[in-house]
Amino acid sequence: MFVNCLTVSAGAAFGVLVRVLSTNWIKRQWTYTFPFATFVINILGSLLLGLLTGLSVGSVFSLLAGTGFMGSFTTFSTFNVENVELLREKKYKYFFSYVGASYILGVLAAFLGIILGNLLKH
Repeated sequence: MFVNCLTVSAGAAFGVLVRVLSTNWIKRQWTYTFPFATFVINILGSLLLGLLTGLSVGSVFSLLAGTGFMGSFTTFSTFNVENVELLREKKYKYFFSYVGASYILGVLAAFLGIILGNLLKH
């Protein structure tokens, strides 16, 4: 149990570092009202977690990369806070675009990742 906790923690430490660096880089590239940084990171995270799932990686790597890294790389809480901010600022077009695109593309990315993982596994 302790080893599993350390494994998840190691993945999480790396995941949050990559998220912060990615978020800062994306925000320097695109300065729009639409929250591109969180959107891109969450869609990419969905694809990568789907890929790991499709590959059926071992339990230790699943804890490290899936639970640890992806859990801290993607961010549901930031997604929700950004949505509340868009609503508070009455930017309804951005709100509905962000929510709709995040869920639809997130599910499609996860599905694509699983398919790719299954193909690579065989």
